Amino acid sequence: MTWLSLSLRLAGRCLAHPSITPDLVVIAWRFRERGWFRRFPFLPLPAPEYIRWRMHTAYGDPHTVPPVDDVVRYARWARRVNRTG
Repeated sequence: MTWLSLSLRLAGRCLAHPSITPDLVVIAWRFRERGWFRRFPFLPLPAPEYIRWRMHTAYGDPHTVPPVDDVVRYARWARRVNRTG
């Protein structure tokens, strides 16, 4: 799977289950690179180094693309943690 494929599958999951959309938007915003608005393509994308580090710590391989279910599960977990703490 590619990152584009993951993004499209997550968009499809949001269409099928709209209640997860806010959770996914929040984590996408949290992962954005600082100063993203100063660099082309002017999108709030995460830094590639940060994503490689996250994938290495989570899956043991910096080039892994996480499964859709893992991303959704993480987004829901982050929402619960932030509500209680």
